[in-house]
Amino acid sequence: MAEVLPKTDDEDTEGFWKAAKQGRLVVQKCTSCGEARFPPHPYCGKCRKTGHEWIDCSGYGRVWTYAFVYKPMLPAFEAYTPFPIVYVELEDHPPLRLAGNLVATPDADINSVDQDRVKIGLRVKVVFRDRAEDVALPYWMPVE
Repeated sequence: MAEVLPKTDDEDTEGFWKAAKQGRLVVQKCTSCGEARFPPHPYCGKCRKTGHEWIDCSGYGRVWTYAFVYKPMLPAFEAYTPFPIVYVELEDHPPLRLAGNLVATPDADINSVDQDRVKIGLRVKVVFRDRAEDVALPYWMPVE
């Protein structure tokens, strides 16, 4: 599957991509007020200060909402339809949410989870896959 890969040297997101290459899920934390935030942003939405650090997350969450893709925007994804896209609320940093693909195993295709199994509240954990020398993408896998 041909993928559109993220730019990993962006000043706001570089820390996220470096951690992903190490198999770690991180979010930003404001060094002024302590507010955790995702997606990465140059300033805090709570106190408007610019200082931040990257903090590790457990990598666990629950499906907050989802949708199945039947007609993808990119032709490379047509062979995988239908596939779910999930929006996951992080267990250790609610209400932070991350979007992504749901997979049955770390190396499975994005259409590998049975449609009947995908539900709001499904507990998931993040898994990472190397996609390029400088890119590891996060995917979500159901937890039994």
